[in-house]
Amino acid sequence: MNPGDRLPRVSVVVPAYNNVRHIDATVHSILSQTYTDFELILSDHSSTDGTWERLQSFAGDPRVRLMRVPTGGGAPANWNAVTAAARGELLKLVCGDDLLYPTGLAEQVAAFDEHPEAVLVAGQRDVVDETGVPVIRARGLQHLHGLIQGPTAIRRTVRAGTNVFGEPACVLFRRTALLADGGWDARSPYLIDQATCARVLLRGPMVAIRRSLAGFRISAQQWSVSLSKEQSEHARMFHKLIRTEHPEVLSPWDVRLGDARATLMAYKRRAAYIWLRRRMGHSG
Repeated sequence: MNPGDRLPRVSVVVPAYNNVRHIDATVHSILSQTYTDFELILSDHSSTDGTWERLQSFAGDPRVRLMRVPTGGGAPANWNAVTAAARGELLKLVCGDDLLYPTGLAEQVAAFDEHPEAVLVAGQRDVVDETGVPVIRARGLQHLHGLIQGPTAIRRTVRAGTNVFGEPACVLFRRTALLADGGWDARSPYLIDQATCARVLLRGPMVAIRRSLAGFRISAQQWSVSLSKEQSEHARMFHKLIRTEHPEVLSPWDVRLGDARATLMAYKRRAAYIWLRRRMGHSG
C-alpha cells in the first residue's frame, strides 16, 4: 500500500535474520492468507546469508514493504524497529522461519470482532521440523479457551512454568496495547514473547482459539541442554519480576509452583532435544 492509501486492519511484520533457507516459505504463507486486509513489512537485520537479496523478489507486491535494520541490538532491535513501522490496528510478528496457516489471520480477526475488549488473540501451533513437517501438533494454551481475563491468563502461564501463549506467530495483538508500555519486553531475551504477552494482558483480556493456526519451526541446533537450563533460570526471574511489580496478580504460591514447573520443563526440553537430534539423524 502507498502511504496515502487506507490503513490496513492488520500489520504482519517479519524481523528476518539469516533466514535465507526458509524465508520464501514464511512470506508465501503470509501472502496466501484468506484474510486480505493486511500489510506485510519485511525487515532484515544485517543478514550475511543472502536473506536481504532473497526478499527483493517480493518488492513488487503492493502489500509488501521492505526495510533494513543496522547491525546491533540483537533480536529486540529488529522486533521493535519493524513493529514501529506498522500501521494496522492489529499486529502479528512472524519470525523469518515460521509459518502462518491459511485461515490464521481470518480466525484471529474474527475473534477480535466478537470480543472488542480483548488485547490479544492466541491460537495453538504445530511444531514443525526443518522441512515444514509437523512433529508435534496443537501445542499451547494449556486449558485456556475463549475469553479469559488478563490476570487469569498471566497466572496460568506462570503456574505452568512455560509460555502457554506460544511464539509470536501464534498471537495477534491490538497494536496500541502492545506499544502502550514500550513495545516488546526484552528484559529477558529468552522470554521476550511470553513477557510481552503478560504485560499486554495487564491491559485487558485475551481470546484463546484451540486450533493450530501457525507452524513453529525448530532445528536440532536450537534445542540444546545449556539453552534449556538458561530458559528455566530466566523463567524464575520473570515470575519474580511480575510478583514484585504486580503482587495483586501473583501470589507467593503461584511463583513457587511456576518455579518448580519451570525446572521440570527444563528436563523435558533436554529430553526433547535428544529425541529431536535422533529423529533428524544427528549424533551427540
